Amino acid sequence: MANPLDQEILDALRLVTSTLTNAEERQGQDEMAVLVGRALNKNRHLIVQAGTGTGKTLGYLVPAIISGRRVVVSTVTKALQDQLSQSDLPLLAKALNPTREAELTWTVLKGRSNYLCRQRIAELEDRTQAKLDLDEISARGKADVKRLVEWAKTTETGDEGELDWQPQRNAWSMVSVTSEECPGAARCPHGETCFAERARSQSQTADIVIVNGWLYALDIVTEGTIIGEHDVVIFDEAHELEDVVTDSVGLAFSPGRITTIGSAMRSIIRDDAMSGGFAKSAARLRDAVAPSVNKRVALPIDGESREALVEVRGRANEALESLRTISTGDESAKQRKLRAQSLCTRFIEDLDLALADRSGYVAYVSGNSERCSLEMRPLNVGPTLHQSVWSQRTAILTSATIPTNLPQRIGLPEDGFDACNVASPFDYESHSLLYCASHLPDPAQGMRDNAVHAEISDLITAAGGRTLALFTSYARLDAAHDALADRLGCQILKQDDLPKMELLRVFAEEESTCLFATQSFFQGVDVPGRTLSLVIIDRLPFPVPTDPLMSARRDAYGKSAFTAIDIPIAATKLAQAAGRLIRTRTDMGVVAVLDPRLVTKGYGRSIIEMLPPMEFTNKLARAKEFLDYAVKSR
Repeated sequence: MANPLDQEILDALRLVTSTLTNAEERQGQDEMAVLVGRALNKNRHLIVQAGTGTGKTLGYLVPAIISGRRVVVSTVTKALQDQLSQSDLPLLAKALNPTREAELTWTVLKGRSNYLCRQRIAELEDRTQAKLDLDEISARGKADVKRLVEWAKTTETGDEGELDWQPQRNAWSMVSVTSEECPGAARCPHGETCFAERARSQSQTADIVIVNGWLYALDIVTEGTIIGEHDVVIFDEAHELEDVVTDSVGLAFSPGRITTIGSAMRSIIRDDAMSGGFAKSAARLRDAVAPSVNKRVALPIDGESREALVEVRGRANEALESLRTISTGDESAKQRKLRAQSLCTRFIEDLDLALADRSGYVAYVSGNSERCSLEMRPLNVGPTLHQSVWSQRTAILTSATIPTNLPQRIGLPEDGFDACNVASPFDYESHSLLYCASHLPDPAQGMRDNAVHAEISDLITAAGGRTLALFTSYARLDAAHDALADRLGCQILKQDDLPKMELLRVFAEEESTCLFATQSFFQGVDVPGRTLSLVIIDRLPFPVPTDPLMSARRDAYGKSAFTAIDIPIAATKLAQAAGRLIRTRTDMGVVAVLDPRLVTKGYGRSIIEMLPPMEFTNKLARAKEFLDYAVKSR
């Protein structure tokens, strides 16, 4: 006899899926929903690798709703947030409402800088202050600000994501505030009508809160002050959790951050000596750290870098003292003063952390000699996640591809979680082919561009266009585009020619079109049908050998570092890229890896095992034959 909870979940899932067009039972979705329900019932963490086409969002949302607990869903891509809030949850609410005592509620919560700030809008409506604020931005920026001020009169949410146009970044920064500079609702005359505060208030009572991974990590850092109490967290795209938390809980000091504080001070205190002092400190920090770009820095920070940080800390402290002496009855000036105080205070707090002994952290310099940043990131995010997540609530982690060592990398207790693999319903064995161009030069040998470009040309010609070519660097993308743009009889779109979603729309509209892109297109690309019959990956996507943070983590692992770190990362990224090919049951095509190491190196087999179960060949003739078959079959 079926477990009553299992049956309740499956019955609810049927109610939902029966409302879908071309409804069909998905065994993997059923299996996932039951496993998630059991995990929530037992308060036990669960990792689910759910193959493409499983329908994982319904697979975790249905049992989460049945559990009656307060749930946070943490995602990485905006597309998935939109899918959850605009499609999946409305569908669930409508289908399950008759079986629930109360109506299902949900909300999307974003970082403060994603919302209009009513106070900044009010300041811009003051013509005298607006002239001062807008002096330093372009004519187009001024026009964008004007449009945003008008939009503020009609928008219900103030969420930048609702705009159907893209304002310049400096224009948006004029009408919003960051979490570092906001003085808080209690000290703002517009606190009661604040868009960000309203969104946060709604998140405190909603059954399901959708956030991006960076905001969830910030909630961890601030000890739960943003999202509020919740019983369950679901990490979708869990393969990115380590990177997201690493970025969010670290510290960063750049010349730009220092000049931003100088600008904030100048908006309230017209003191050239103070403004010039921050500019000098910014230049000093740049000069101190620029020689170490892409290198690790010893901890604790010492030498000229430490002296530069100590100097700017003194300037920030003097700025705070100056602000405390200012008394004004003008509300606009008062709010600019509070924002500058908040910015200085947060900066000083971060500086004090950086100047202390940061055991367990890695310091390095990112960027280039002109735009560099001194960063400090945790060597291991496990302790942070254990203290704030694993020991506090039940977590469900899911993705189409889960690295084999993910539990160790994120600090899940060995006996505190279950893991399962839910197979995709797609027929990869018959509908797809994995081709490795094993005859090409090894990337370590260099000077292989001509051979790679010839291979890409052969494959695209065989596919009749219909190609997403993915490159592991902009330089290799540009080289291939320059070499092939005029050689092939089809249009080649290039990343950054258009905004991402518009680029994908144009690509999908014309079958013969090709799209050349970098690793940011390894996920979030969903182009079903004949338009996409060939995915090319120029080389195995190993992390950059010289990356300072990765280098430190390799040192910590010792001799097993390549196996423990590099191979799982490359396999996961390759699987994500390969996943762009088959998006529906009728899709067909070839994944072509132009890196012989997939065949010639011992680790190639373990990487292939992370990919969908595709037929494998290293013969170009077989790849062309399959492409011809795939194109003619649809």
